[in-house]
Amino acid sequence: MKSQTDQKKSDQDYMKLALRLAARGLGRVAPNPAVGCVLVKDGLIVGRGWTQDGGRPHAEVVALKQAGNNAKGATAYVTLEPCSHHGKSPPCAEALIKAGVKRVVAALRDPDDRVDGEGFSLLQDAGIEVLEDVLEPEALDTNLGFILNKTISRPKVSLKFATSLDGKIATKTGSSQWITGGEARRYAHLLRLKYDAVLVGIGTALADNPRLDCRLAGLNSHSPVRIVADSHLRLPLTSELVKTAKTIPLWIITAAENDQDRVEAFEDLGVRIIETDPGDSGYPDMKLALEQIAELGITRLLVEGGSHLQASLVKEGLVDQIYWFRASKLIGGDGIPAMQSIGLTEIAEAPLLDQIDSRQVGEDQVETYILRNE
Repeated sequence: MKSQTDQKKSDQDYMKLALRLAARGLGRVAPNPAVGCVLVKDGLIVGRGWTQDGGRPHAEVVALKQAGNNAKGATAYVTLEPCSHHGKSPPCAEALIKAGVKRVVAALRDPDDRVDGEGFSLLQDAGIEVLEDVLEPEALDTNLGFILNKTISRPKVSLKFATSLDGKIATKTGSSQWITGGEARRYAHLLRLKYDAVLVGIGTALADNPRLDCRLAGLNSHSPVRIVADSHLRLPLTSELVKTAKTIPLWIITAAENDQDRVEAFEDLGVRIIETDPGDSGYPDMKLALEQIAELGITRLLVEGGSHLQASLVKEGLVDQIYWFRASKLIGGDGIPAMQSIGLTEIAEAPLLDQIDSRQVGEDQVETYILRNE
């Protein structure tokens, strides 16, 4: 029999594997969480799975199918509490009970009102041992977008900057292509795959005429929803974004008083119009806009520009993470800064960040930060 220390280490090791499996679903399972499941019996892995594209089937169902009869008497390691409600598929808690697992080790409780402890209760009522909170911080990091969606009605928000070493995104004339190298741009496309949606401001959309899709071989069909913050519907109907709206979803966050004929023209071309109130700056109220896109199932949002939009999100305390791509170039003081004013008067008021990753990608440096909640 294992000692408590050995059992704890074993539980953590299998949960680490389940978390790596869960991460495979990021950007592909919304509005569902990205969950991983590992079934272990007599020290052997008999089944494993992760939530599949579109959110079905769930991780537990995939792992149980792989395990077959070997699931009886096994321990199930799941990164999120098994669901207990009947939706598009039966509850995973009932599937685990029916399969005869003897123990369930979970990383995180599901805050969804339809679950929130009920999955654990079902398992315990069936005589199954339940251990909660194993590697909870790591599981929270994986599914922060889902947790925020269910608790405060907004997605996880990550900003992406691509700048010179002195923090500029373009020269004084607006020249910006390309600040970073090809390997860094490919890495940025991989980031898009991990997010449900990518957002830019209208200034970026007009200056760059981007597609905001994933242009890596074989992965274009996994491109995220593209969103443009465009108060006055200035985005040209002939833009690359609009031209591809019927194959890759395009949403526009805009004010409510726009010309109805123009709204209908966008809608006829396959664009979803999301009307929201303007904030004090005249731009769309991003807190309200984030609530609206959360209701539409977005759990993870990558904001790629521009400097006014990203500044407003930081100022309003709506940012969770930053990816900073730094090129070994200098542009100078007359270049365009990565972020516009956030209204600071005292250095003590500056948002604080913790660096969680730094890597060399080609000739460029990519740093990842999380914002402290203080």
